[in-house]
Order: sequence, then structure tokens, then C-alpha cells
Amino acid sequence: MSDVPHVPAKQVLASAAALWLCYFVLVTLRSLLVEIGEFGDLLWRRALVTLAGIVVTMLAWPLLRKFDGRATSIRLTAALVIMLPAALGLAAINQQAFAPVDARLAARQANQPGAPRAQVRVRHDASGTVLIDIDEDNPVNSSPGAPIASPAKPEELWHQLTDVALGRYFLLIAWAALYLALGNAEMVRAAERREGEYRRAAKAAELRSLRYQVNPHFLFNTLNSLSALVMTGRAAAAEQMIQTMASFYRHSLAADPSAEVPLADEIALQRHYLEIEAVRFPDRLKTVFRVPDALAQAPVPGMILQPLVENSIKYAVAATNRAVTITISARAEAGQLLLVVADDGPGKTGHESGTGIGLANVRSRLAARYGAEAALASGPRPEGGYATMLTLPLQTCVYPDEGRASR
Repeated sequence: MSDVPHVPAKQVLASAAALWLCYFVLVTLRSLLVEIGEFGDLLWRRALVTLAGIVVTMLAWPLLRKFDGRATSIRLTAALVIMLPAALGLAAINQQAFAPVDARLAARQANQPGAPRAQVRVRHDASGTVLIDIDEDNPVNSSPGAPIASPAKPEELWHQLTDVALGRYFLLIAWAALYLALGNAEMVRAAERREGEYRRAAKAAELRSLRYQVNPHFLFNTLNSLSALVMTGRAAAAEQMIQTMASFYRHSLAADPSAEVPLADEIALQRHYLEIEAVRFPDRLKTVFRVPDALAQAPVPGMILQPLVENSIKYAVAATNRAVTITISARAEAGQLLLVVADDGPGKTGHESGTGIGLANVRSRLAARYGAEAALASGPRPEGGYATMLTLPLQTCVYPDEGRASR
């Protein structure tokens, strides 16, 4: 299950250390409130037991990790089983760590002047706090008035070990629950990352699909024009169109269909296209470009202007017998890039109602790439003709092949 997300090791170590350090602080505060002596000796031994708790927890982690990605019930069952021997081990460590203190406290209690003649036993509660039991009901044969320290019976040792083990088991299960929660959170984050990757891949595929709609559409129109030139015997014009079309495709196919290109490249591509159409309409097609040098490197979607220029050719130049000027302009305004394709043709709304991909393709590409940050507006011009304006975010970009940034 190599594709299953796991909790990072640093996070596991931090959670284990935080749990046991919290335990250490709370038990130490308790010992300050319940004074039994030997505070300094108990403190470092308690610190040693706390360190052992962190180590044992980290040793149990690889076993828990094997169940990552399984059903929650399986992971909980695994935690309950794995943490049981770990708790017993910690209880044994706790017992060995405090054994010398037990003996000293028992001896000190037994040797106190005037102490009753009784047996003295030392044990620990679940938190490791030393408890002293004085059994006056079971006297032993000894010198008068001298209580003695009696070693704990085996069953008492097991009782003490079990008592401490239950406390450690609770702490380990609490950490295991925290680990399961961290694992679930990691799985959620991984799912969100995968969803984001799928969404980006789908958007890239959509952009490629929309971009690929443009090239076949242009090729269809150009081949029709080329066929007309051949049929009318205009061989020189047909040859010029073929050469210009080759330059156009060499330029347009060089870039990633879903990538952005410098505005200067997009304008150069439209120049190639208009040169092709100028062969069809040598006397009727006029072109004007108004693109400031400061915006030459502004990133724009590749071939985003192509459908708009084609519309102007189809519904303005081809629809009239007089000369028509197509103007392509760019300007920056309020942090946005405004691109305008305008013509002074008849001004009819065939740009919108035609059967080609036209404005619908451009709208879809803008929505897929920029969402609400981009807009398209089009309509007849008051002075005559038709205009379409694209509003895009004005971005700063460094192109790898040029190694320079522009605004």
C-alpha cells in the first residue's frame, strides 16, 4: 500500500513527546502537592520513565503504520493489541526505576523512633507515585518497638505491575487515538491534493480541446481560399499563401496548446494569418496594430485572438466590396490587459450568430483559464463596424526561453 498517505515521522515524534511531557509535568506537580520526600531523586527517575515512554511509543509506531489506510475498526483493534505489551513493558521499567527509592523509604519509615511494631510495604500507584503501607495487624518477631520493612509478596508485585500497566495502557491508547486522527487528517489532505491535481488536469485537457478547435477551423478556411486561388489560375498567390501558411503553423505548433505565450508572439501569429488572408483580399484588407512595447511580454493564451480576427475577415472583409481595416490593439488599465479586435465593416452581428466556434470558443477558454477574472464584450461600434474586447489579468511572467521578466 505504497500509495497510502502516512503521518510524517516528525509529527509522530512531536505528538509522542508532547503526550509524555504533559504526563511528566502533571505527575511532578502532583508530587509537589503530596510531599513524600526524595523529590530530587524521584524527579530524575520520573524523567527517565518519561523518556522510556517516548521510546516505547516510537517503537510501537511502525507496527501501527502497517495498518494505515485500513478500515477504522481494524486500526483501532490493532492499536488495542499493539499497545498492551508496550504498556506492560513500561510498567516493568517503572517498577525497576523506582525500586531503590522504595527500599530507602521503607527503611526510613521502619527506623523512625517510636514507630509501631508493624510491617512496612512500599508500592506505586498508576502514575508512579510512591505509596507506603503500614500493616499493624501482622506483627513480626523482632526486637521490641522496631518495625521492619517487609518485601512485597509476588502477588503484590503482580498487582502493582498490573496497576501501573493499566495507567500506561490508557496513555498509549490515548496517543494511538491521536495518531489515528492524524492519519485520517493526512488522508483527507492527500485526497484534496489528488482532487486538485485531477481538477488541474481536467482544466488543461479542456484548454487543449478548445485550442485544438481553432487550428482545424483555420485550416478549413485557408484550404478553401487556397482552392479558390488554384481554380482561378492565381498560382503565384497560391504559392505565397502556402508559404505563409507553413510559417503560421510552424509558429503556432511550437508552443504548448494549454500554455500562455507573450503577447508579442500572439500578435506575430495574427500577422501571419492576416498575410494569408491578404492574398485573398489584396485590395480590401487593411491592418493596423497598436501594441505598446511595454506590453510585448504580457502573457496571454495562445491563439486567443485567432477566432476574433477570423470573424472580422468573414463578417466584415468578405461581406463587402470596399476596403476594410482590421485593428488589433492592446492597453493596460487598472491592472488589467485589454485586447481589442475591431473592424470598420458593415457592423452586423454575424460575429455572434455565425456557425463557427468564434466567440463561444474564446469565452470558454477565458472561463477555463481565468474564471471570473477575465471577460469578453463585443458589439457594433458607434462609428460603424464591430469590436470585441478581451479583459485579462495583467501578469508578470518570466519565459524560460527568454529569461527576462516583464509586466
